[in-house]
Amino acid sequence: MKLQNHSEETSFLSDEELVDRILKGETHLYADLMRKFNQRLYRISISIIKDDMAVEDVMQTAYLNAYLQLRNFQHKSGFGTWITRILINESLLYLKKRAKQQELVLLQKETNHSDTPLTNLMNKELKSLLEKSVSGLPEKYRLVFVMREIEEMSTLETMNVLNISESNVKVRLKRAKEMLQRELSTYYKPQQLFDFNLIRCDRIVNFVMLEIQKNAPVH
Repeated sequence: MKLQNHSEETSFLSDEELVDRILKGETHLYADLMRKFNQRLYRISISIIKDDMAVEDVMQTAYLNAYLQLRNFQHKSGFGTWITRILINESLLYLKKRAKQQELVLLQKETNHSDTPLTNLMNKELKSLLEKSVSGLPEKYRLVFVMREIEEMSTLETMNVLNISESNVKVRLKRAKEMLQRELSTYYKPQQLFDFNLIRCDRIVNFVMLEIQKNAPVH
């Protein structure tokens, strides 16, 4: 069964209203929430793990975990902030697992390091150069840059997700831009980076919704 795109009927509902209706049994509305945040979560996860092939698995795990914990969502922060925190935790957990696997491989032999997870997505030299430069930033600067400049999250939401002060957000963003400027001068178009196309969006939504249907309902 093919899931529909974001419904016009529910487009006027807030995230919190969607959560309430999902908890009351309208589980199909979870697809609307996923479609709303797929682009953000992809961009943030790829900035952490730098592995395009693994990002979808991490996102699916984050969405499933969020669904199973939906009753624990207390509306103390926005749903977007809550799901982003879960996504970051899953991405960091993936990094830890991958590091352990790499340590085992290194004990046996030297490996050829091929850090090119994004090459199959790049269509223009400029985007390739920009994404490579952003990926090369230290993690604490890279995360803030992706959230503020690429995903256009507010300073407040970035503070809440990363649990840092406003001044830290501003300092890290300024530092990230300075580091990028050294390689790219002052020209870049951050909103064009790390596109998450509709086919991939459908694939993640369909997978998570099928898993939800196979398991016990959240209500």
